[in-house]
Amino acid sequence: MASKKRLYDAECREGAVRIVTETGKPIPEVAADLGIHSGTLHSWVSRARRNGSPSSDRPSADSSGGRLRESERAELERLRAEAGEMDKRIRELEMERDVCKPFVALWVK
Repeated sequence: MASKKRLYDAECREGAVRIVTETGKPIPEVAADLGIHSGTLHSWVSRARRNGSPSSDRPSADSSGGRLRESERAELERLRAEAGEMDKRIRELEMERDVCKPFVALWVK
C-alpha cells in the first residue's frame, strides 16, 4: 500500500526553514520535532539557501554552516533587548519633546 503524500503550505515551509536557519539546530532534529521527513526539510532549506531567502542571509560570526555558538547567541539576545530598550526610550523622549515644543514657543514669545 502506497503512503499518502503530505502537502505543506508555504507558511509551514517558511517557518520550518526559519527554525533551522535562525536557531542553528540540525535539520534532522527540527524535522523530528515538527513531524516532517528530514529529507523534505533538507530540500526546503537547500532551496531557500539557493534562492537567497532573507532568513538564510543572516550573518553569522562563525563559519560552521551559519550556526551561532551559545555565547554568541546569548550576546545577540542581550544586544537585541538593549536595542529594544533604547528604541522605547527614544520614543518616550520624542513624545516629551513634542509635548514641550508649544510651551517653549510660548515662553520664547
